[in-house]
Amino acid sequence: VQLAESGGGLVQPGGSLRLSCAASGSIISINAMGWYRQAPGKQRELVAAITSGSSTNYADSVKGRFTISRDNAKNTVYLQMNSLKPEDTAVYYCNAEILSGVTYRFSTWWGQGTQVTVSS
Repeated sequence: VQLAESGGGLVQPGGSLRLSCAASGSIISINAMGWYRQAPGKQRELVAAITSGSSTNYADSVKGRFTISRDNAKNTVYLQMNSLKPEDTAVYYCNAEILSGVTYRFSTWWGQGTQVTVSS
């Protein structure tokens, strides 16, 4: 199983970015999917999460600006980020709770991370 993120980059304050994370490999099903971020010198923190039934939750710092969604047919989770601020600068990681077709067990998988930089 692999998680591949894309969509990071450099954006000016107030701008937007859309992150994508696609899961591939021997997958039977996926439960919760989420996005975390880690800024230099800080701990990794939850940004947003979405269940298999599309219930969502967000960190207070991103509520009203970020939207998480998923396409179950494509095993993909998205993070639409609007009104970006310099304090959103971090490496963003996706994760997913996946039932593997090899082990027949649920495990949590992580992507490699994608850099988001908000700066003028």
